[in-house]
Amino acid sequence: MKSNVYVDGFNLYYGCVKGTPYRWLDIAKLCSLLLPSHDINRIRYFTALLDARPDDPQQPQRQQIYLRALQTIPNLSIHYGHFLSNIIRMRLAHPFPNGPQTVEVVKTEEKGSDVNLATYLLVDAFNKDCDVAVIISNDSDLKTPIEFVRSQLGIHVGILNPHQNRSRALYDVTDFYKPIRKGPLGASQFPPTLTDAHGTITKPAIW
Repeated sequence: MKSNVYVDGFNLYYGCVKGTPYRWLDIAKLCSLLLPSHDINRIRYFTALLDARPDDPQQPQRQQIYLRALQTIPNLSIHYGHFLSNIIRMRLAHPFPNGPQTVEVVKTEEKGSDVNLATYLLVDAFNKDCDVAVIISNDSDLKTPIEFVRSQLGIHVGILNPHQNRSRALYDVTDFYKPIRKGPLGASQFPPTLTDAHGTITKPAIW
């Protein structure tokens, strides 16, 4: 089966990679382990570029190194959204007696990746670019494009779920639904060093 894989990068990271030894993840190897009967036509990776934070100023550099590593995968492309930060006022969950009921916070949201993923999913399905579309995400907002791709365009759709909880909305509209477990993650790590046209890529020492 000719398959395309659509990776929600932040959903994958926060679902099963953050705070683990598995952040140096070779997504192509992961797909080969979890989808052994599939011929992977292309992998589309959706993310946004990070800004430095006071508590983690090296975060953008680590991300850039990882994106370089991903780009050594021949059939992988990276598609970028963006971050949007706003100061908003929100209610306190447990305000002090006679104290303020609300507080101003900086809310940062990643924008565009879910829309980009849905758009490429639909365009590729319309162009018959694959027989099966596999989505690495647990985002229930993808339910409608998945339904359309299956019912109107005749493409099978599966989910590789990076989260412990299962999205009932996605489970009910897909042809298959598999969890991503620690075993395949551990077996799908890039080597500590790789090379590309610009030189050597080295896994960050502290991550």
